[in-house]
Amino acid sequence: MSATVTAPAVGRSEAKIARRETLGRLVRSKTFLIGSGVVLWWVFWAIAGSRLTPYDPVAQNFASLQPPGSGHWFGTDQLGRDVLSRVLAGARDTLEVAPLATLIGIVGGTTLGLVMGFFPGLVDEVLGRMIDAFLALPLIVIAVTALAAVGHSKWTLIAVIGLVFTPIVGRTVRAAVLGERDLEYVQAARLRGERAPYVMFVEILPNVMGTIIVEATVRLGYAIFAVAGLTFLGFGVQPPSPDWSLQIADNYALLNARNYEWTVLFPGAAIASLVVAVNLIADGLQQVLDR
Repeated sequence: MSATVTAPAVGRSEAKIARRETLGRLVRSKTFLIGSGVVLWWVFWAIAGSRLTPYDPVAQNFASLQPPGSGHWFGTDQLGRDVLSRVLAGARDTLEVAPLATLIGIVGGTTLGLVMGFFPGLVDEVLGRMIDAFLALPLIVIAVTALAAVGHSKWTLIAVIGLVFTPIVGRTVRAAVLGERDLEYVQAARLRGERAPYVMFVEILPNVMGTIIVEATVRLGYAIFAVAGLTFLGFGVQPPSPDWSLQIADNYALLNARNYEWTVLFPGAAIASLVVAVNLIADGLQQVLDR
């Protein structure tokens, strides 16, 4: 009797110890810490917005195309706006759109992957062929077509990117579920008469969560690039936002015309730093969770 009472407590204790060990390895991972530090820097500016920037990021208060100097560390753009202020404030739209789009893709893809992996045969085959047909087209073409059809706004952009990511995440989760489907704990749940949704979301899902977390960080990096690319093409965030991609779109012609490279260099570096930081976090998580 005492064994049956203490067994759940022992299981919870072991799980707690495992979580502490994982957290400890993350804290010791330089890759994870550096990536997290850069991401937190941009999250801070996404929250602070224009309240803490040196100047109003949308106000045309200065002489246009001033080179970087003491008054304007990153110079000014062709409309006389302070580039440093625009780069700092420009984090907001990217860090609103990309994480929400990633969340949609992860939730939808996880559900799809659980269903495909848990139900072999006809269900898996039909959904797999549909995903193959969907992914046969370049994803940027699918996104542009969808945005052109339904109109482009921030929420539409989030939904489109999230839906485009769903089948990709679904494939990854399916592969992880296939490795768990025939294990003893799943068979035991079936023998107890548990329903399929319970087995998938209560028994299997926690055991593939490591794969999902890593996939989420990887997709977040791709989402940042997708937001940047679609915004550059005119299908994403709209003016007068100081979004990084809009800054590049507004000023990239100056590179060939007059070589005012700072108007594009700094927002481009901001995008690159955020993507690299997210990938560093993904690498750190992968290293820790694979141990």
